[in-house]
Amino acid sequence: MSKQMLVLGIESSCDETGVALVTMASTGLPVLLSHALYSQIEMHQAFGGVVPELASRDHIRRVLPLTQQVLAESGRTLSEVDVVAFTRGPGLAGALLVGAGVACALGAALKKPVLGVHHLEGHLLSPFLSADPPEFPFVALLVSGGHTQLMRVDGVGRYTLLGETIDDAAGEAFDKSAKLLGLGYPGGPALSKLAAQGNPAAFKLPRPLLHSGNLDFSFAGLKTAVMVQAKKLAAVQEVAVERLPMSVLADLAASTQAAIVEVLLKKSLAALAQTGLKRLVVAGGVGANQSLREQLNSACSARQVRVHYPELHLCTDNGAMIAMAGAMRLQSGQQEASGIYAFDVKPRWPLDAL
Repeated sequence: MSKQMLVLGIESSCDETGVALVTMASTGLPVLLSHALYSQIEMHQAFGGVVPELASRDHIRRVLPLTQQVLAESGRTLSEVDVVAFTRGPGLAGALLVGAGVACALGAALKKPVLGVHHLEGHLLSPFLSADPPEFPFVALLVSGGHTQLMRVDGVGRYTLLGETIDDAAGEAFDKSAKLLGLGYPGGPALSKLAAQGNPAAFKLPRPLLHSGNLDFSFAGLKTAVMVQAKKLAAVQEVAVERLPMSVLADLAASTQAAIVEVLLKKSLAALAQTGLKRLVVAGGVGANQSLREQLNSACSARQVRVHYPELHLCTDNGAMIAMAGAMRLQSGQQEASGIYAFDVKPRWPLDAL
């Protein structure tokens, strides 16, 4: 791949439409020229979660205007794009098809190749766009709404699964617990904000699989424990859960967050010890959680381990990580862009299957 190759990335796996332009610097690191993102949060709030059909329709409305915005902001034109990268999976099938269809239509019109990118690989490599990019090899903690995994990363496309969730992901535990407490959608950020006002030791909640001896996760039991505790408190005060005093809800939110963070922290440290590596990458939406960052930074500093994160605005789904992952795969020789525009998507696609 030419170091100056221009890659247009399109992300549409769930409820955010992202478009970006990335090139590669002479250092071999990706450079973000421009990116634009539209979040559907406001639309889905009325339903308490993502409605797949509505998400797909909204991607159709947003993707081309966002593409025009990115081109205008970067001072580039469509004819200058060398490769169009898109999220092939995992994600919502209909939403993925929008991005794939637009990418392949653009590629065919421009007579430029296209490249299907793994959504989680985008998250995993996103810290390479930060001011403090990592170096291979490293342990990666992928924590998002639907995925919690620990990977050993030896290079682009060279991933070894160390452990993963056997039921709910960490992001789901945040969101579902928030919903139980009446905090609305999206629940994770709302729970974290409320937790800052509470006592993390107020309630004794389980830390599932903390002492399992392996690197797998389980958060479904924690969600159930939060529900049981909330209903007990509500029964005593004879009110609905969401009517509990704000101080009580804050304590329960803080205790919930503390349980999730402790599991993520201890498992990450165990993965570092098991692999002998001294570098940790944290990516995905939950990677923006301030408590998680503070505790990881403190624990890793004491062990002389470097920790790398994406920039905060690139923690959630975005087109920048898709364009960048595509560019890095091409540069590393892991994949070639295709001139075939008959596309398919992979709603379920294990990262270690790449």
